[in-house]
Amino acid sequence: MSIETVSLSGRKKQVANKKMTFAERIYIIAIAKGMWTTLKHMFKKKVTISYPEQTRPFSDVYRGRHMLMRDDEGRERCTACGLCALSCPAEAITMKAAERTADEKHLYREEKYAEIYEINMLRCIFCGLCEEACPKQAIYLTKSKQIVFSDTSRESFIFGKEELVMPLEMAIKNTQKTQA
Repeated sequence: MSIETVSLSGRKKQVANKKMTFAERIYIIAIAKGMWTTLKHMFKKKVTISYPEQTRPFSDVYRGRHMLMRDDEGRERCTACGLCALSCPAEAITMKAAERTADEKHLYREEKYAEIYEINMLRCIFCGLCEEACPKQAIYLTKSKQIVFSDTSRESFIFGKEELVMPLEMAIKNTQKTQA
């Protein structure tokens, strides 16, 4: 007995309901094959690592945690244009722009800056589109081996400017490297 079905593509498929043999009905052969596969893997070298003490080697194209970059003078590069938030397919980035005052010229490059800049790391898919969309090269997915650790609360995965802005010491160190 055979049944004809129509697939979504419009092509017909022939389906046959054949009787199972006695060996197929008692599943001895299938169980033996499964046991053989298990025995083969039992004596192979384990691929498990002791995670916190050991880490796997990272790929050359690894995209790590986000970082808001600073310029050569230690000022934040972000101008709160919002292109990174628009390009994010996961809608993980939120920001609020503010105007720079006269006494904040040493902190921000442009007239506008991101007063609030947050990335929800639970939504982020580390695609790098925010990095590509930024005209000021302010956001960067670091190649450092920093990873996002696990936690018990969702709020700890919403990274604000405190966690994202490049430390001033690192900006000064990078400036000294380029000048040398």
